[in-house]
Amino acid sequence: MKKIGLLSDTHSYLDERILHHLADCDEIWHAGDFGTAAVVEALQELAPLRGVYGNIDGQDVRQTQPLVQRFKVEGLRVLMTHIGGYPGHYSSAARPLVTHERPGLFISGHSHILKVIPDPKLQLLHLNPGAAGRHGFHKVRTLLRFEVEAGKVQKLQAVELGLRVG
Repeated sequence: MKKIGLLSDTHSYLDERILHHLADCDEIWHAGDFGTAAVVEALQELAPLRGVYGNIDGQDVRQTQPLVQRFKVEGLRVLMTHIGGYPGHYSSAARPLVTHERPGLFISGHSHILKVIPDPKLQLLHLNPGAAGRHGFHKVRTLLRFEVEAGKVQKLQAVELGLRVG
């Protein structure tokens, strides 16, 4: 069993609320738009990090984070990219990846909208943790916490971190 903290769209912002909710995680996953390499480094100090770069990330982040992550955790195949869409509305870049690779879990960020959507057609779960940073149109900063055991996502929690401007 692995405890996972999933966030996205930090846009160079980390605060004590984020760090508190990630403190007991076995791994941290970031679905892009870190903002700076300093955010990557701070998260790596907490736990092993798996991330992807987003559309606002510069070369400092792109040198260490790929566009797409493919990995397996506790028997669960995971596919993560920043701009991916969601079931029924996958992005043109993500659609062939999802249909060809058939992950059990597909993660994307970018929209700043927290989403948890099963895709029965492709037999996967889609997660978008919303935005943990202060930049964007979202009103409440969010992240997701969950466990992966025996190939399944369990104990999924949406965490509200407070107002975007607060």
